[in-house]
Amino acid sequence: MARPRKTAAIDYAAAHDLTHGLLEQATCPAELPFVLVKDADKKGLRLRVTKAGGKHWQFETRVKGKLFTRALGEWPSISIEQARQEAHALRGLTEKGQDPRELERQQETAKAAVIADAAAKAEAQRIAAAAKAEADKVQALTVGDVWAVYLAERRPHWGDLHYRDHIRKAAPGGVPFKRGTGTTEAGPLFPLMALRLRDLTAPAIEAWAEGEAKARQTSARLAWRILKVFLGWCDEQPAYAGLLPAKNPAKTKKSREHLGKAGTKSDVLQRGQLSAWFTAVQLNQNPVIAAYLQTLLLVGARPGEVIAMRWEDVNTQWKGITIRDKVEGLRVIPLTPYVAHLLSALPRRNEWVFSSPTSKAGNITEPNHPHTTACTVAGIDGLTLHGLRRSFKSLTEWLEVPVGVVAQIQGHKPSATAEKHYTVRPLELLALHHEKIEAWMLEQAGIVFDAKAAPGALRVVA
Repeated sequence: MARPRKTAAIDYAAAHDLTHGLLEQATCPAELPFVLVKDADKKGLRLRVTKAGGKHWQFETRVKGKLFTRALGEWPSISIEQARQEAHALRGLTEKGQDPRELERQQETAKAAVIADAAAKAEAQRIAAAAKAEADKVQALTVGDVWAVYLAERRPHWGDLHYRDHIRKAAPGGVPFKRGTGTTEAGPLFPLMALRLRDLTAPAIEAWAEGEAKARQTSARLAWRILKVFLGWCDEQPAYAGLLPAKNPAKTKKSREHLGKAGTKSDVLQRGQLSAWFTAVQLNQNPVIAAYLQTLLLVGARPGEVIAMRWEDVNTQWKGITIRDKVEGLRVIPLTPYVAHLLSALPRRNEWVFSSPTSKAGNITEPNHPHTTACTVAGIDGLTLHGLRRSFKSLTEWLEVPVGVVAQIQGHKPSATAEKHYTVRPLELLALHHEKIEAWMLEQAGIVFDAKAAPGALRVVA
């Protein structure tokens, strides 16, 4: 085929031996939107020349009766040789009946699958790494870490005294005493707080129990009971259950043997000691503590229950005191005349009946030292604050007061079906017996008291 002269018009209907000069010369007539310069060497390859002067390679053929067109790029960025190579490859596919578009879709799908598989593997590795990190973190949890979670979760279900026991038994100590020199001792559970929870095994607890029992058996026994409940709670939590043995490691025979059994307490006031005890207590220079100790004996409540009394709990109209019972929640006992007299003389500094101007909480703490001092003056040995509660129950035996009455006043659970389900005593009936108990105690103490005078105007003569 003769190569056309550069000045000759290009026949766009015919195929040409493509050259750089020919393609450079190719232009689109004004009356047409575009023209095609066809390649004689590679069937289906042509250069599309537009009216605007754009020149782009195309390859066109039919695949299974359907027209297939593929843009190959702009000339001269894509040379004639490059365009022919691409056209050759496309024709090779189409002559086999293969649609390049379908092949490309398959390739894209396969490529996407590879990318997705790689992403899935990477995500699986990330999740596995995060799970391992979390598992390692859980494995490294200390008893102290879980103890803090336990206290926060259970606090709404506990009374103040029960919560305070948990704080004290795990306290690190080292706090300066409010009075005198020295610092507080670490609680029995504190040595366990630094252990990993997974290391809190039966042998570890047995060794702890053996060591603590030698120094403070009673305190360690309470700490052990607290620990057993804590480990039972851990076993119920999915996050911690796998860190502990199937059986509660604190519930072993050796631990029980090391800590021993609680002995029966027998510290009580005898009838003949009432006079000396009242006299010694009334000598205390702090009227709040003196009133507290006398009230504690006369109402038979627990030491913490009396300390927790608020002014709103004292009903002078109906002569009742609401006790915040650590077992039942609340119970109402009579406000007896002498106790009413003691309370009416107390300063109203804040919400607390037995207030303290120096305490952060606003009320007094259990006055063990002042009571021990009073007992020493009275010549009474070993009488504790809780012993005053025992004394109330024991002294009522002199009066043949119904056992159920005393139990209801003190907040003990009924001991018989009739008491539990059939006997309901109103406050007035309790007061009838309670005032009798109080009057008898005061009589034995040698205190002459006008019970009929109004509170605040009562005159006590010892």
